[in-house]
Amino acid sequence: MRRRGGALASLALATALLAVAVSPRVAYSSPDPISQLRPIDLRVSSEAAWQAESRFRLDWEQPPIAGPGFPIAAVGYRVRSGAGVVIPEVRLARSEAGLEISLSEKPGIYTADVWLEGPEGGRGPEASVALRFDNTRPRAARPLAPASWIPGSRPAVLRIEHPAGPHPISGIRGYAVAVDRAGESAPCASPAWCSVAETDLRGGIGDDTVSLGILPEGASVVHAVAVSGSGMRSAEIGSAIVWVDSSRPEVTLSGPGPGWANGPVWLAAKATDALSGMAADGPSGPFTAIAVDGGVPRLEHGDSVAAMVTGEGAHGVAFYARDATGNTGEAAPARVTVRIDESGPEVAFSRFQDPAEPERIEATAGDRLAGLDPARGSIAVRRARSLQPWAPLPTATGAGRLVAHWDSDSFPAGTYEFKATAYDLAGNPGFAERRGNGTRMVLSNPLKARATIAAGFGGRRLAWRRCGRKDGQRRCRREAIDTFEQRPTRRSVPYGRAVSYAGRLASAAGPGLGGLPISIVESFAAGADPSQRTTTTRTAADGSFATRLAPGPSRWVEVVFDGTPTLARASGGEVSLGVLGGIRMRASAASARVGGAPVAFDGRVGEDGAPIPPGGRPVELQFRLPGRDWSEFRTVQTDAHGRFRYAYSFSDDDSRGVRFQFRAFAPAQDGWPYEPAASTPVFVTGR
Repeated sequence: MRRRGGALASLALATALLAVAVSPRVAYSSPDPISQLRPIDLRVSSEAAWQAESRFRLDWEQPPIAGPGFPIAAVGYRVRSGAGVVIPEVRLARSEAGLEISLSEKPGIYTADVWLEGPEGGRGPEASVALRFDNTRPRAARPLAPASWIPGSRPAVLRIEHPAGPHPISGIRGYAVAVDRAGESAPCASPAWCSVAETDLRGGIGDDTVSLGILPEGASVVHAVAVSGSGMRSAEIGSAIVWVDSSRPEVTLSGPGPGWANGPVWLAAKATDALSGMAADGPSGPFTAIAVDGGVPRLEHGDSVAAMVTGEGAHGVAFYARDATGNTGEAAPARVTVRIDESGPEVAFSRFQDPAEPERIEATAGDRLAGLDPARGSIAVRRARSLQPWAPLPTATGAGRLVAHWDSDSFPAGTYEFKATAYDLAGNPGFAERRGNGTRMVLSNPLKARATIAAGFGGRRLAWRRCGRKDGQRRCRREAIDTFEQRPTRRSVPYGRAVSYAGRLASAAGPGLGGLPISIVESFAAGADPSQRTTTTRTAADGSFATRLAPGPSRWVEVVFDGTPTLARASGGEVSLGVLGGIRMRASAASARVGGAPVAFDGRVGEDGAPIPPGGRPVELQFRLPGRDWSEFRTVQTDAHGRFRYAYSFSDDDSRGVRFQFRAFAPAQDGWPYEPAASTPVFVTGR
């Protein structure tokens, strides 16, 4: 706190100097010069009327008579109290104007008598001056801080409690005050007394109200002492804390989302204040308020308030609070906008189907307030006038449109109805089951023209031999088939042979459909790797196609047409291709001696890198005599590469001269993607 100077002391000093300046030097014409030897303007050299020190300095002006012709030989003085002489007469052999007097420690008002002596020892008239001495400390004065927080915009004013009596004889000059943040300051530099300049309130004991000005936010410590008329201060410093809150409460608003709401919105404002607080304290205490659309605020005492915003459109919301100090944000409240849209979008299907894309299902949508949600929307289908659940279709949304593709080929023939659902940014749904012209959105399936595929083994013409057994003999006849519809559905071929496959894509009316892509799908038997192979080609101008099925395991073959926007999907039906397993065997000799060295049979299953099941596969070794049936005499297991070996000894004498046939037979096996097959027979003669 800025301390004020001693204005009264300065005025007194100026008055004394003026008195000296105007005091005339009178030339006495009295015949007795001693009678003119009196100190002029005897005074105490002190800024205040009362002095806290017992040592007094007296000054005066020498009388006009004093000079070289009539020098002053000595100065004398005595000190009197009301009860008698305190200091007896003292004579100082000196001629200078001024002296110092030391009193006892007892406070009081004393009178100092001063005289001058001439050269002949005569004593001139006395001059007297009062010595006011008081070194008694006043009792403590306590600052009375405001009972509550002070707003930062208002000067802090507090009153100082008067010190208890009895008061010093010099009375109470006033009070000295200091303000700081740490609580360590003292009102005066000296621990015992205060100067006039350090005395902030100088109007006496009743001058007890001080303005501290605008204080910083938070706690400020005020220190005060009472100051006596002689400048002595209270031994004990009285202190008080002044709390200043210059910040508005912080208010948060919960309830409104960042976008649109689809119904009334509850808002809740919560206020916090780190200093004076927001505890409810009646009408003049803290409150929190919400105002909607510039209307009368909804106000609640304390730190929270809630309000509801209703009605479609954009609503301006202001919210603020007042803390316990009175700081309020009402002049510049926080503001948000609450947007409400309670109506769903308007949706309608397109008036007509596009003949070039009959499976394209399209709807338009619009919303007058929140706008459409580009990330949501769907078109669904179900049997017309049924209670079946709606089946959603893959739907693209954006630019006010919903577009779906209905794979009509995957649905049975019949009548189907559709429903479009769009959403606005508030989450409101809008539905449509009618076109823009008001008619129901229904479609009859099939939507697209029907296509057919006829396919089978062989090229454009199948020439093959149809074989069978009759009377124990195998008989075959050559047969040619031109139409694809009459091709056989199953065919067996030797291991490692490619097979022709052909067919024709046509409309239901008969004309061929040329230049369209078709897929030939080969699904291999279990154990094959890969398990499926797809070959894509295009039909010729007449709708026909032909290809070669590469060698490989047994398989099922089907040709598939995926359709076009105006043609339905079609398939040519599945045919089976059985591939005989590859197996060969040889003998180490063409003859064998009975009881002699064995004949070694070795061979291999699955040529050209055909995969062998883990652990190998079994092979039956068979023999027969010409015209007889085959008989198994041993089963062996191949290695991981399909190789096998077995040594056979002839031990029966009946075998001499007999020519035997031997072969290896690979039976059916799980995980082996080939048909059972036998090797070409080898001949061994016993001898």
